[in-house]
Formats: sequence, C-alpha cells, structure tokens
Amino acid sequence: MDNTYQFSNATQWLFYAICAYFIMNGAQLWETVLMVPAWTAAPPSSLIFFQKPYGLDFKVFWIITHGIHELIFITALIFNWKIRKRRNLILLVLAGHIAVRVWTLLYFAPTIIEFQQLPYSNTVDVFLQEKAAQWRNLNYLRVAIFFMLNFLLIPGLKIKEKQ
Repeated sequence: MDNTYQFSNATQWLFYAICAYFIMNGAQLWETVLMVPAWTAAPPSSLIFFQKPYGLDFKVFWIITHGIHELIFITALIFNWKIRKRRNLILLVLAGHIAVRVWTLLYFAPTIIEFQQLPYSNTVDVFLQEKAAQWRNLNYLRVAIFFMLNFLLIPGLKIKEKQ
C-alpha cells in the first residue's frame, strides 16, 4: 500500500512560499535580536559595526533574500490563481508585504544607510541615540508584521482546490 501524499503544483508552490518566508523571517529575527541592539545602543560609538574595511553591510544579503522570496511568492500566486480563496488570501498577504517593503525602502533603508555613513566617534550623541532607538522600535513592528503575514498564508494550505 502506497502511503505517499501527492500534492498539486499549486499546493507545493504555496508551501515553498511559506518556507521561503520562514527563512526570511529567521534572518530578520537573527538581525533584530543580535545586530540591531548592538548598533543602536550608543551611536556614534556603537556604529563601529559599520566601519570599513570590515564593516557589516547586509544590503546585498537582503536584496537577494527578498528577491528570491518574492519570486517564489509570485510563482505561488500564479499556480494558485484559479483557486479563488487561495488567490484572494495570497493577494491580501502580497498587498501587506508590498506595503511593508515600501515602508522599508522609504524609511528603514535610507535611515540605516545614513547611520552607516556616519564617522565613528568614541562618544554618544543623544539625538543619534534617540533616532536609532526609533529605528529599532519600528523595526520590531516591521519584523512582527512580516511574521504575521507569513502566518496568514498557512491556512491557505487547507483550502480545497476544487470549488
């Protein structure tokens, strides 16, 4: 007796999209828990993490990670397009995802680039510390929203394909 399960391409691609989201969520969590508190602690002194020649710059990593995730996500949407309830769920999550990505491009990316370009100083600037704290706190919200969006996709796996 064959106990293997056969999943459609639509279900497989939705599963892949969820997995890609979890991989991205894990990277976001790692950065948020370990890196963000360190560099936001006492700028400009704590900005040593960004100084050349060995400074941290996650720009390429995040471009690649989001690019791969979004290609898989769009592929899942294409394969699930004819399944109305799944399509609607994926479109809803995609709209939320795009909104957070726009927020990232308009606020988070330019602000961290600004911090990365500040010269190191063995002092603490209260204004920079408050600005970094705001970035950190809003980042907590952003990461939570990305997690929530991913969790919203999971029930889509139970939506029947035949309607």
